[in-house]
Amino acid sequence: MAEEYNSQGDNAPERTSKSIRGYQIVIILLVVVLGVLAFIYFRQVKSLKAEAKAEKAILEENINDLIVDLDNLKVDNDSISYNLGVERQRADSLMERLQNERNINRATIRKYEKELGTMRDIMRHYVKQIDSLNQLNRSLTQENVAFRQQVNDERIRAQAAEERASELSNRVKVGAIVRARDIVLTALNSNDRVVPRASRAERLRVDFILTANDLATPGERNVYVRITGPDGYVLASDISSLFDYEGDKLTYSAVREIDYQNKDLEVGLYYNGAGITSGTYRVEVYMDGYMIGTTEAYLK
Repeated sequence: MAEEYNSQGDNAPERTSKSIRGYQIVIILLVVVLGVLAFIYFRQVKSLKAEAKAEKAILEENINDLIVDLDNLKVDNDSISYNLGVERQRADSLMERLQNERNINRATIRKYEKELGTMRDIMRHYVKQIDSLNQLNRSLTQENVAFRQQVNDERIRAQAAEERASELSNRVKVGAIVRARDIVLTALNSNDRVVPRASRAERLRVDFILTANDLATPGERNVYVRITGPDGYVLASDISSLFDYEGDKLTYSAVREIDYQNKDLEVGLYYNGAGITSGTYRVEVYMDGYMIGTTEAYLK
């Protein structure tokens, strides 16, 4: 028994030494595993930070694109312009908050992306409104152009119709003028006999025929005769012998009231006054505001 006890006592230190070495190996293995895990952890953290930094840069670029898009939106609508200004301020605020953000991670990035997405949806809504307004404005502009063209065409047609009516009216007026034909200037003595020489004349007679014209207005009116002598002056019995012609006052040599009934009418007018000399005379006949006939005659 004593020998057996001694044998077990001799093996105890050996077993204790083996146990210690086993613990040491386990501890070493645990340290190695922890080191590997720590390396992997810090590597993943570094990778996540790099990814978050890259996503932040992309997010900043997207926000900047949104700001540029908002600045490029132009519309002549006060309400939409005001709302676009509000969204522009929100985009600036979002950019400022993102740039000042210290805790950058995926959750933070997703929060900003969600807010940016909402702003982009709002901007697309305004883009649709602006497109609708622009389309409406183009349509209204086209309608306005077409309307103005139609008005212009109507104005041109009305002007043309007015011109045609005026032309027709003028033609009617011209067609209604009574003309004087067969105008003859004769020198008479005191006995109303025709004399061959102006030196023997006491007065002058102008004979003519008012031609028939169914378009003319029948009735009584005055016929005026202007006799211009060889010296270029109109023969007149009185300085008050004047009549209206195209807005002017003209001197007449003789006047007579006649009754015209749309048929040929023989008319004779007399000039009683001085200044009858030999030479070429010009005779003009006026009625209804028109010069209706003229001729020249030579008196010896």
